[in-house]
Amino acid sequence: MELGPYVDAVRHELALAAAAGGEDARELAERLTAPLESALRLALLDALSEAATEITRDLAPGSVDLRLRQREPSFVVTPPPPDAAEAPAPVAPPVADSEDDAMVRISLRLPENLKTRVEQAAARAGVSINTWLIRTASAAVGTATPPPTAPPSVGQRYTGWVR
Repeated sequence: MELGPYVDAVRHELALAAAAGGEDARELAERLTAPLESALRLALLDALSEAATEITRDLAPGSVDLRLRQREPSFVVTPPPPDAAEAPAPVAPPVADSEDDAMVRISLRLPENLKTRVEQAAARAGVSINTWLIRTASAAVGTATPPPTAPPSVGQRYTGWVR
C-alpha cells in the first residue's frame, strides 16, 4: 500500500487553502509541506496499525499484521487454523479502567516436553511463543486480546506495542 497518493492529496488541499490566503500564506504552506509530510505519514501508519489491531481482535485466533518496508506499509493476514473454525466466537476484551494498564512480565516454568509442544503449536500458527501463549490464556479466561508482537522484518524481529 502506497501512502504517497494520500500525502499528495493533503499537500494539494493545503496548497489550495493557502492560495486563498494570499502570497504569504502560500509561501508558508510551501515551507510547512516537508515537516507535515512526515507527521501525516506517521498519522496514517497509526491509523492503519489501529485498524490491524481491531481486525485481529475480531479475527482471533487469526491475525492481521502491519509491516513497514521502505517507508510503505503492507498487511499480512494469518487466517485462523482450520480447527479453530469450530471454536466459539471470541469475546471482546474488557475495557481498561485507565491508560495505566500495561503489559507485565511473568516467569513460566514448563516441563521440557510441554515447552517443545508449545513451540510446535506456535510455529504451526505462524506466531511467536509469546503471542501463542497470550492467545491461549485469553481463550481460557474468555477474553480475546490482540497479539503483542510485530511481525519480523528482514533479519530482525521487533516486539511490543506502539502508541
